[in-house]
Amino acid sequence: MNRLASPSQLRASLIRWALFIVPTVMLLGFLSGQVGGSSADSPWFQALEKPALFPPPATFGIVWTVLYFMMGLAFAMVCAAWGSRLRKWAIIAFIVQLAINLAWSPTFFAARQIEQALWVIVALDVALIVTVVLFFKVRKWAGVLLLPYLAWALFATVLNWQFLEANPDAGEGEGTGAVQRMTL
Repeated sequence: MNRLASPSQLRASLIRWALFIVPTVMLLGFLSGQVGGSSADSPWFQALEKPALFPPPATFGIVWTVLYFMMGLAFAMVCAAWGSRLRKWAIIAFIVQLAINLAWSPTFFAARQIEQALWVIVALDVALIVTVVLFFKVRKWAGVLLLPYLAWALFATVLNWQFLEANPDAGEGEGTGAVQRMTL
């Protein structure tokens, strides 16, 4: 006998990990959005000039829900990969990138710091690339599940940069939430 676990035991392990991790990742994403404040309800955000690439606001809730589900499933796959020598590093990389991810919304929406949010999301891009590479080395399908997240994060980076270019002074001021535009 040269196997540590049978295929059914491996599936059961993945299911147990997924039942805990997927809802946890989704809940953390939801809470980050709540702390950051809803962009649809924020007078500050509504007053910002929107980039041409900015999709309808409802898109974000749908996309992030799907992405957090896929992230959680990919993470569960890695956590269940007991035999991989890179498992520990992949787990650490995921936790780091998730922490950076969760910091973006409060930085952009609650703190109203568009430039700082850009640096946060660039750090997320780097951490996410490392995570994707490690996930591919641990479990190919875990890496595949993170590719849409990477694409969306890169798109969000472009959007963040375009918001900064279109609204260079939006992060300055007393934080009252009021933005006044005057055209001469």
